[in-house]
Amino acid sequence: MSLGPLMIDLTGSGVDAAERELLRHPLVGGVILFARNYVDPAQLSALVAAIHAARTPPLIVAVDHEGGRVQRFHAGFSLLPPARRLGRAFEVDTRAGLALARSIGWLMAAELRAHGVDISFAPCVDLDYGVSEVIGERALHRESEVVGQLAVAYMHGMRDAGMAATAKHFPGHGAVVADSHLTLPVDRRRLEDMGPDLAPYRLLIANGLAAVMVAHVLYPAVDKAPASLSGRWIRDVLRGELGFQGVVFSDDLSMGGAAAAYGDVVTRARQALSAGCDMLPVCNNRASVLTLLDHLDLEPRPASRLRLVRLHGRPAPDRSQLLASPEWARAREALVASDAAPPLTLQPAREP
Repeated sequence: MSLGPLMIDLTGSGVDAAERELLRHPLVGGVILFARNYVDPAQLSALVAAIHAARTPPLIVAVDHEGGRVQRFHAGFSLLPPARRLGRAFEVDTRAGLALARSIGWLMAAELRAHGVDISFAPCVDLDYGVSEVIGERALHRESEVVGQLAVAYMHGMRDAGMAATAKHFPGHGAVVADSHLTLPVDRRRLEDMGPDLAPYRLLIANGLAAVMVAHVLYPAVDKAPASLSGRWIRDVLRGELGFQGVVFSDDLSMGGAAAAYGDVVTRARQALSAGCDMLPVCNNRASVLTLLDHLDLEPRPASRLRLVRLHGRPAPDRSQLLASPEWARAREALVASDAAPPLTLQPAREP
């Protein structure tokens, strides 16, 4: 059975009988985990193993585990800094900042891979324009050149640990005030004005970026549909102009920004797939999942299915092996040292 285009969630710390049937549905291709799905490291490993065992090829298991305020698993995991810490380290010492980004990317990915998790939706490459609270310290830096360098280092660290990177939120969420979890943000810039936002993607793609997550943000000067549902953004800009050949995720179709944009969940899903998305997360809304499984019709997409299977994590040490490794010890030392660094005050962000 091929991987389908839907990424769904689970209600608790295990897989119940009803959810096991959902995981076997041909439209499902992945599972996204949240804090409610986590008890301790042993339970997480068992849960991921159960998800992977549900079918062949195994479903992709994902999590949002950037660090800072976006980290789903805490007890038993390293507490990772927000991305802004890496930008501050870069300002003090470029080489040391890049080394820290690679180390933190490796540490995040290695700890997840030790429990079987395939991907974390990271890094966030939105620019810090100083206006978006939902992005805030999740942004690496205000300058696109710095974001690009740090994101590539972070991606290489993830790759060293056996995990593919997912850059988000294409083409850029940092210049809007509204939170797309709640409503549809509108960015009125023209495409030619968004060169700095796209620059990190150009650099990441040149270095083999595996996946991109597209934002529920409307850019009316570019297209009448939000980026996550826009063939103009996905097919023409991302795949055409930027040459991206990896997996395209929409942001969560249950978010307010998506719901405000384009009809019911089936209509939104059809539009996102037609625009060029490969996988659609549908989170914290089981009714929407069931509606999609009943009503979403899908033509075979061989290229999309091939892209998806490449997201499976590479073989990695288990938890006990990882914690005994010198690589983990060095990464932990780098993490502790970054926590001890004095805070810095960045200059005011440039206007978008």
